[in-house]
Amino acid sequence: MKRKLNRPGWDEYFLETAQLVAKRATCLRRSVGAVLVKDKRILATGYNGAPSGIAHCEQTGCLRGKLKISSGERHELCRGLHAEQNVLLQAALYGVSTKGSVLYITNQPCIICAKMIINAGIKEIVFKGDYPDRMARAFLKKAKIKRVKSVMKMEYGN
Repeated sequence: MKRKLNRPGWDEYFLETAQLVAKRATCLRRSVGAVLVKDKRILATGYNGAPSGIAHCEQTGCLRGKLKISSGERHELCRGLHAEQNVLLQAALYGVSTKGSVLYITNQPCIICAKMIINAGIKEIVFKGDYPDRMARAFLKKAKIKRVKSVMKMEYGN
C-alpha cells in the first residue's frame, strides 16, 4: 500500500515560508515576512526592521509606539523598512527581476508598499493578515494586481 503524502499546496508552502521569514523581524509592533516567487522558485525574502547596520528598535525603542501612532499612519516616523520594501531591495541588490512574480506576505501591504509593488511588475499578492489601508487596496485593484487573501492558520508573525 502506498503512503499518501500530506504535502502543502504552493500558496500554503510559500505563505508558511513568509511566516518563517517574519520570525527575523525586528519591529516591536508587528512581525511581517515576505517571499517573492516566480515559476515556483523563491527569488528573495524580506522582513520588517531597521536597515542593515542601524540599531534595532529593541535597542532604541519605538518612536511610533511612544507617540501612540495608530497602525497605518505616519510611516515616516518609523526606523524600519517594511517586509515588502526589503524583499524588493534584496531582489534589486542581487539583480533579480521582479516582473511577473508573486508576492507572499503575512499582511496586506500599505499604500507605500503597494505603489512599489505596482512599479516592480508584481502580478499577484497572496497574504494572510489585513492592514488598515483602503488606499492600498484601491491602488492594487486599479493596477489589476490580483489579491488573494489566504484562510490558512498563521503560526508566526502578528
